[in-house]
Amino acid sequence: MSWLPTWIEVVHFSQWFFLGYFICISGIYLSLNIVCAFTLKKYMPSLTLEGLPQAFSGMEPPVSIIIPAYNESAIIIASIHSMLHLNYPQFEILVVNDESTDNTLELLKQNLEAIPFAEPYRRQLETQAVKEVYLSTKYQNIRIIDKESGGKADSINVGINCASYPLFCVVDADSILQRNSLKRIVQPFLEDQRVVAAGGTVRIANGCQVSGGFLKTIGLSKNILALVQVVEYIRAFLMGRVGWASLDALLIISGAFGVFRKETVIEVGGYKSGTIGEDMELIVRIHRYMREQKRKYSIVFLPDPVAWTEVPEDLRSLMNQRIRWQQGLSESLFGNLGLMFSRKGGTVGWLAFPFMLIFEWFGPLIEVSGYVLMVLFYFLGYISWPVFMVFLFASLGLGFLLSVSSLLIEEVSFHIYSRPKQLAWLVFGAVIDSIIFRQINSIWRCMGLLRWVFRRKGKWGKMQRQGDWHEVVHKVKQ
Repeated sequence: MSWLPTWIEVVHFSQWFFLGYFICISGIYLSLNIVCAFTLKKYMPSLTLEGLPQAFSGMEPPVSIIIPAYNESAIIIASIHSMLHLNYPQFEILVVNDESTDNTLELLKQNLEAIPFAEPYRRQLETQAVKEVYLSTKYQNIRIIDKESGGKADSINVGINCASYPLFCVVDADSILQRNSLKRIVQPFLEDQRVVAAGGTVRIANGCQVSGGFLKTIGLSKNILALVQVVEYIRAFLMGRVGWASLDALLIISGAFGVFRKETVIEVGGYKSGTIGEDMELIVRIHRYMREQKRKYSIVFLPDPVAWTEVPEDLRSLMNQRIRWQQGLSESLFGNLGLMFSRKGGTVGWLAFPFMLIFEWFGPLIEVSGYVLMVLFYFLGYISWPVFMVFLFASLGLGFLLSVSSLLIEEVSFHIYSRPKQLAWLVFGAVIDSIIFRQINSIWRCMGLLRWVFRRKGKWGKMQRQGDWHEVVHKVKQ
């Protein structure tokens, strides 16, 4: 049995493996940050011309805004009012109620003065039955669709079936859009007929103030969990989405804010019911389908169209969200494994997909094992203090550097959080993220992997809404 490695050899291999993993993942993320910085340097000058007359001004195609809703009574009215203020020539709003158990439907009917409306529509995607369609008598471009329970993906498919226009925009019920966001995110469809989907940035509304559907004040929540998520979202959208999109390898458009070409989504079968990560699963499936068909297409990301959304401020809601996200990631990747290393896979199949599989899907197991074993090895005397310090720098220090570099790019490019106190608070959030939150989040993600392994069925996410960042109004300029 001399071929079996000794305990010391196992320890040495483990320490080099975990060091290599953390250095590798941080190096890839920092490289994406560099790509992002150069991309934004080229992109930002175009924003300074926004105030000038635009070539396509007034020629934008009409858009159907689909808002899937389940137990959203705390926020739904304010979200709809923000949509009504959008600076866009022609759009309709379809609120799809997925058999809410609270008073969401009654609140919608009352505030929008909605009446039953017998509307024929093409059932191009199979969905749960529609119980009733209501038309707002106050705002002629708003319809409420009450349907049997089927989940978020099924609700969006119902909205697609009922949509009147060639482009549709999916917005979470707890989100508000900035007035110019829809116009900005539709621009790529006008410039390039190959564009089939476009994603925008999602920012955190906790700590902000919204009045009359307008974002009045940008602020930061005093809640530590919400603060850490601000840092996390900046890192994910600036570094991740901008970086991967620059490489034509974007694998996700957030379900909170994205625009799609309706005919393409119907062609690939719509959103997949029964999945949790329906937003990512659709994008991965579009990539796989279009490449298998040898069709030219483009999926883009724009950093300046913004949707503001509420995030969890309690541990239970946040834990459940992250477990769902990891389960959804697993469903998306393993349901489309044929894309990875396929002959026609391109940068998506040969770069982004393997990265997601190794570092995002399997990564949590490596990270949790690394933290536990390296601490154990140190206290048992198997590794020295200098080696342990190198591990801490690779696992914690590089993560902090990554967050700070993302904040720097954010500040230079968009200057959203302009006050010195806000910047200091964000740096503090980056510290908490690096030394506490990332480790806890890795444990939650491992739980998500177990849920996927044991095929536990996913459900709509439940979150304790704060609702204190918006002020509901009942009058909107028509």
